Amino acid sequence: MTNPNDPSLTSWIETGADSDFPVQNLPFGIFKTQSSSPRIGVAIGDQVLDLAIMNKLGFFDKIKIDNSVFTNQYLNDFIALGKQTTSGVRDRISQLLQSDNPELRDNKEAQAKVLHYQSNVQMLMPVKVGDYTDFYSSIDHATNVGTMFRDPDNALLPNWKHLPVGYHGRASSITISGTSFHRPKGQTKPNEAEPPVYGPCRLLDFELETAFIIGKETQLGDSISTANADEHIFGMVLFNDWSARDIQTWEYVPLGPFLAKNFASTISPWVVTLEALEPFRTAGYKQEPKVLPYLEYSGDKNIDISLDVLIQPENTEETLVSHSNYKFMYWTMEQQLAHHTVNGCNMNIGDMLASGTISGPRPDSFGSMLEITWRGTKPVKMKDGSERKFINDNDTVIMRGYCRKDGVRIGFGECKAKVLPAK
Repeated sequence: MTNPNDPSLTSWIETGADSDFPVQNLPFGIFKTQSSSPRIGVAIGDQVLDLAIMNKLGFFDKIKIDNSVFTNQYLNDFIALGKQTTSGVRDRISQLLQSDNPELRDNKEAQAKVLHYQSNVQMLMPVKVGDYTDFYSSIDHATNVGTMFRDPDNALLPNWKHLPVGYHGRASSITISGTSFHRPKGQTKPNEAEPPVYGPCRLLDFELETAFIIGKETQLGDSISTANADEHIFGMVLFNDWSARDIQTWEYVPLGPFLAKNFASTISPWVVTLEALEPFRTAGYKQEPKVLPYLEYSGDKNIDISLDVLIQPENTEETLVSHSNYKFMYWTMEQQLAHHTVNGCNMNIGDMLASGTISGPRPDSFGSMLEITWRGTKPVKMKDGSERKFINDNDTVIMRGYCRKDGVRIGFGECKAKVLPAK
């Protein structure tokens, strides 16, 4: 069987050099059309492959999956079939889409039933998120924030290099790309000498993140090791963990983020499988001091994912404000998952674990406006001539991510949302 990641593979469906979705990617998502209910699709070029109809037409007969799995509103039941099955579906789709395979290529009647242009479908939340955890795992981001708000000589708190710091967030307010939201309101304390005030957030920020989706559950009391963590990770999405900085400054002591973070998070619609990302593994930061044994791992576990953030004021063109990379993460997904479960915390399929803000070592690779404008002291100029210290009403923030190697580009699609005025 051909390796679906083989960079020499081509498809009979046109995919340009800058397409996020070549035949080597084949991410999974949930879509619907004007005439169909939600169902599982796979992205290829600018089109979507309808897996429910593919299954009905017999293309997956050897895999034997009940069609109700493919007509589900979420990927959870599909993911629950296990990696042997889900990878088998990806392998089969790869075969069917390769240039030299006539099965679907020459069956125009079937093509008319199973292919839709992405521009003609509505993308929905890919998974039902039961629980959501956000980490704080970028050393450059943590150093920047510690430098701004604490002692530059002791920017990192004493625990930071010993464990992946995280907190439990709110799953209900995670929304699919394209979903607008209203500016949050809450308590802030603009003047130290005066009581707090209530009103709309003034310092609204994005946080450039990725998130991984749990693909294999555990029982209460079980732990996941770094060695077998990848068995429990189905895939990744882009993640914008919106942040109300002024609300957070007042509320976070002593228990951490609350209203400043739970009002909205935005994800990209396509789940890129861990298998598709394997060719882009790379070495990460050297971890010093040495971590405890349960956090040790072998091999290259970071992933080379280029990440861009753009701001688009209303009715004008977008402006690039950050170009970062997931390879700048200090703590890996495998370490995050091992730490999360070392106490016996159980994981469920569809749970989402976010990276925390991903910043690189240079100012143009910082992953939040807090850092890019250094607390608002260095405004960023937009292409329309306006300036931004933080995010304004009616701004749209767009995140894009992709891996590139050996002529293959594996992309995530867009993660975008517009900020509406406070209600």
